[in-house]
Amino acid sequence: MRIDVHQHLWSEPLVAALARRESTPCVRREGQAWRLHLPAEQPWRIDVAGDEPGHRANLLALDGVDGALVALSTALGIEALAPDAAAGLLDAYEQGVAGLPREFGWWASAALTEIDAAAVDAALARGAAGLCLPSAALASRFGLDRVGPLLEVLERRGAPLFVHPGPDPWGGAARAIERRPEWWPAMTDYIAGMNEAWHNVVAHGRRAHPRLRVVFAMLAGGAPLHLERLAARGGPVDQPVDRGCFYDTSSYGARMIDAMVRVVGIDQLVHGSDRPVAAPFPAPGPLGDAAWRAMTETNPGRMLGRVAEAAAA
Repeated sequence: MRIDVHQHLWSEPLVAALARRESTPCVRREGQAWRLHLPAEQPWRIDVAGDEPGHRANLLALDGVDGALVALSTALGIEALAPDAAAGLLDAYEQGVAGLPREFGWWASAALTEIDAAAVDAALARGAAGLCLPSAALASRFGLDRVGPLLEVLERRGAPLFVHPGPDPWGGAARAIERRPEWWPAMTDYIAGMNEAWHNVVAHGRRAHPRLRVVFAMLAGGAPLHLERLAARGGPVDQPVDRGCFYDTSSYGARMIDAMVRVVGIDQLVHGSDRPVAAPFPAPGPLGDAAWRAMTETNPGRMLGRVAEAAAA
């Protein structure tokens, strides 16, 4: 089965819950359109109508895959909300994915102002493929310690961690909105956050969680490409290729993917599209049929591991 490991979807329950909020994150209707409002970004137009489940299922075949894993985007910052506020939105997200066609799986999410390992364990028991956390939550020793109980649940169940760009859930007030282009955070904040998360997992997280499989969105912002500089600065490069770390290809193309293959190998790459935020490259992708099979079938199978068996145990 060919899998896209990284998609999002504006389901009716999630949009309705966000529309009821009086502060960010929230959505507001503007005529026939909807706009997403976040604390530190300019409002984004979102295509709610285009995320009708039947339509999204039809897009899978056009994308050359058989199924996809849907995540609640950590860029929304829901993980940083007070537990009660976060719980309502997380419930709405899960209601939305429960109504999706059978081609879709889902990543669990978690409130992080109060760590609840039992809630993550229960989500995995209900069929979640793994847990999605914001990159900034993993970018420090403090963050790794805070989410440690959640990572231990993943290790015990043999389920992977999905690291997605997202703000620090314990960082206090958001930075004031600047007049920056819409693409600015995705090219600066997101990449820097993914780099920090990758380096911290390599330097500290792997020792604490040796069996944890981790998949980084957007090729971890290209962090592994800097291994030579890491070595020059005395960083941990004894094992430059961590077989428990995977990298989804979302928002990148031939040059970046080829560069990553040269550093970590094709076996560590998985196909992620980031739909509906970005459209994927046409199948079989820039590296050809063999690489496409590896990134959509073989490698996602290794990344997901024994999730189904562990969830049923």
